[in-house]
Amino acid sequence: MNFAVVRFPGSNCDQDCVAAINGLDGLRAEYVWHKETSLDDFDAIVLPGGFAYGDYLRCGAIARFSPIMKAVIGDARAGKLVLGTCNGFQVLCEAGLLPGALVRNRSLRFVCDMVTTRVELDDSPFTHGCPKGTLLRLPVAHGEGCFFADPQTLSELNANEQVILRYADEQGHIVPEANPNGSIENIAGICNRERNVFGLMPHPDRAWDARLGSADGAKIFLSMMETIRASRSPNRPERVRQVA
Repeated sequence: MNFAVVRFPGSNCDQDCVAAINGLDGLRAEYVWHKETSLDDFDAIVLPGGFAYGDYLRCGAIARFSPIMKAVIGDARAGKLVLGTCNGFQVLCEAGLLPGALVRNRSLRFVCDMVTTRVELDDSPFTHGCPKGTLLRLPVAHGEGCFFADPQTLSELNANEQVILRYADEQGHIVPEANPNGSIENIAGICNRERNVFGLMPHPDRAWDARLGSADGAKIFLSMMETIRASRSPNRPERVRQVA
């Protein structure tokens, strides 16, 4: 099963993503340069962390206009799984594939730490095998990771169950002390209404092996693999997703 890892000028977590995906049985990752125009040969797409185009203007604002993004947007709208981590999350928001925005951390400082996140949605393509309330330990490394959305957008995210991860303490409580960047409602990751596009600030690519301090990130990649396999099964039951 082939995953595309898109490389923008300034990406610096692309190698982490490729190493993580290639380290998991059944998965294979390849780099795709931002000037390419097709992703037809891939089963899923990953937009990695880093500083695409130096994060000039706004994080992800220039990367959104890369030639490859036309294919990313088209494939996402066609139902292909798309994962954006850290800077990739920022690019997805700038491209309009996810609502809201990532702004400067409330502390005005770069944050690099291991955090605890709580799974809020257990039936997404990215969280199969993770019951609601499951705690995932994942690293963060960002200066502009504070998720913000206006009241209407936030209400829709909650009503449509689009919040996949929230920052929590080690007991799973959603408290301000567990929030590394000031994100509204401790939001760490969200999906689109169709649930095939997922953006999160933590790095699952840096937590796929216990030797890294946590293997919880592997659960996200493996869930994507199982989702794709299930979609190809001739005996797959039909599911209708109701969207408010």
